[in-house]
Amino acid sequence: MDHIPRIRAHFADSAQLKLDAVEGLAPQLARAADLLATCLLSDGKILACGNGGSAADAQHFAAEMIGRFERERPELPAISLVTDTSILSAVANDYSFEQVFAKQVRALGAKGDALIALSTSGNSGNVVAAIAAAHEREMNVVAFTGKGGGRIGGMLLPGDVHLCVPHERTARIQEVHLLMIHCLCDAVDATLLGDEE
Repeated sequence: MDHIPRIRAHFADSAQLKLDAVEGLAPQLARAADLLATCLLSDGKILACGNGGSAADAQHFAAEMIGRFERERPELPAISLVTDTSILSAVANDYSFEQVFAKQVRALGAKGDALIALSTSGNSGNVVAAIAAAHEREMNVVAFTGKGGGRIGGMLLPGDVHLCVPHERTARIQEVHLLMIHCLCDAVDATLLGDEE
């Protein structure tokens, strides 16, 4: 079987979506970068959560903050809420899977912190619950969604930022989410360290 045409189509579709989406997403990404930089400059921390591929994105973001993106800099406080299997399994078993992130947000989050909430559908129950918990803690939210934003799109507050990829296909949405994570890492570094060509 010749896979080359399918592979080319994936590349072309992904590239075209990114080019088509940039004008609509760039202003929101700039807002999100300012929100995250303000949080960090005020001694806040960033929590991140999601399921499946979005869980990997939450871990990726936290790794870039604590390690580095492209430039050396001091460590930045970011916590992925998807990695502690004891917490995840205990909360899922004793309460419900819907609470696995919300309980961590209530335990670790504080006023002035930020939550990065990733859900390609915008309907993940545990991410919705995490956003509600973040609002209880007076935290701002940067929501990564697609498919019109789902339930998450309807629950965000004016201080939150909605990064909704205008597409229905999960793989394409996740590809843009990763690019947006890199954009945010770069913009936060530029804010903290100064612009660099």
